[in-house]
Amino acid sequence: MKLHPNPPRMVTVALAVALGVIGLSLAWPIAPAVSLLAPVADVIKGVGIAFDQQLGYLCLFASSALLVAGSLLPGI
Repeated sequence: MKLHPNPPRMVTVALAVALGVIGLSLAWPIAPAVSLLAPVADVIKGVGIAFDQQLGYLCLFASSALLVAGSLLPGI
């Protein structure tokens, strides 16, 4: 089986960029960016996930993984 990389869809790229921005602002705490993400923090706290540095690193990993999956798997 040979993999043929394809460009990911725009929705995948937009979601990966959003996860990357959230991840960067949480992994390296940037005060103005964290304050802008207050509505996201309120939604996530309702689910029971802590809005902290560990979530930032997870978002950074997820954004990279999403772009890789989007380029290797058709339709993502």
